[in-house]
Amino acid sequence: MRAHQRAQHVADEHLAYEQRLTKRRGWALEEGERYFKKDSEVHKALREICRRLDELGISYAVAGGLALSAHGFHRFTDDIHILVNRAGLRSLHEHLDGRGYIPPFEGSKNLRDTQHRVRIEFLVAGDFPGDGKPKPVSFPDPASVAVDVDGINYLGLASLIQLKLASGMTNAARMKDLADVLELIRLLRLDVDFGSKLDPFVRPKYQELHDSLRSSPKRFVRIWRNKFLALDAKSIEEMAATLRAAADELAQMIGDGVVLDPNGGTGDDYAYLITSNPEIARKYGFEDEDDMWGSEEDSEAEPGEPGSDAES
Repeated sequence: MRAHQRAQHVADEHLAYEQRLTKRRGWALEEGERYFKKDSEVHKALREICRRLDELGISYAVAGGLALSAHGFHRFTDDIHILVNRAGLRSLHEHLDGRGYIPPFEGSKNLRDTQHRVRIEFLVAGDFPGDGKPKPVSFPDPASVAVDVDGINYLGLASLIQLKLASGMTNAARMKDLADVLELIRLLRLDVDFGSKLDPFVRPKYQELHDSLRSSPKRFVRIWRNKFLALDAKSIEEMAATLRAAADELAQMIGDGVVLDPNGGTGDDYAYLITSNPEIARKYGFEDEDDMWGSEEDSEAEPGEPGSDAES
């Protein structure tokens, strides 16, 4: 049995990263913890590809979920998105294909890291976000919008928000991009004047999202961690009792109007439980959402640091 398990483990090591997350639940839980410590396979692959791009002299800016994290909104992502220009795309394929990276199919602009098995998708300056059709907002040259965070170039905040707005506005399958902008506005406490940094094409949507937050009630949050429910149990009976008690508590919270966060309430090892009732929050040990994610002073940054933008 042990030999079979070892063979299965070796086979799993060769799965694509996102497939491994699905197939090996225990490993996925541990990987989720490593992710928020910036020690996941995604972060290792990120540091390596950025090092290689720097060595090749290719301008780049990390986008997607990793850029959100760089600016203060931490959520899990299983791939890497990097903005390059067309010359950079040609150069990176010329130098990296077959040298630690493989394209998913012949002619693809994307790569997969062969060590960490993480998917790397490239966004190209001049292309259009969202539905891919021409619009006033296009992917910019990375050299003009990148900010350095811990030695890695990321999209500046205004560029990140502008691209996500344009994406969510023009592609119904990318509505999550609008939710990401909503969270950035809330977590960083961006004011309405931030919209002046954005292209007129997306300003009304930014205003709409900003206004929706102003009219929303204060939220209180409790992070429910499934992994630790029965961690200290010494018997199956003790595990069952602990899980029953947890289920009873959830049922009580449901009765008191507690809900999952509608902007992405669950992950592999957590659930964001939300209430706007301060009495219910005290009853179940919820925290003020603003206090949980940091104060306004914490979110202010010097130019070139998370929360700033190269263009501002």
